[in-house]
Amino acid sequence: MPNTKQDRSKVAGGQDHEVEYEAKKTGASKSKVKSAVKSEGNSRVAVEKKLRD
Repeated sequence: MPNTKQDRSKVAGGQDHEVEYEAKKTGASKSKVKSAVKSEGNSRVAVEKKLRD
């Protein structure tokens, strides 16, 4: 059986449900979340910091 444990410290920018979750959590649009993942990497802390600025 493959390891299916998710890494909660990362944002999977290519997965709609992850992007939608971050968008709802931060109040940002999905496109802003994707842009933040692209510019900051997939660290949830870095993405959320970028979205707050």
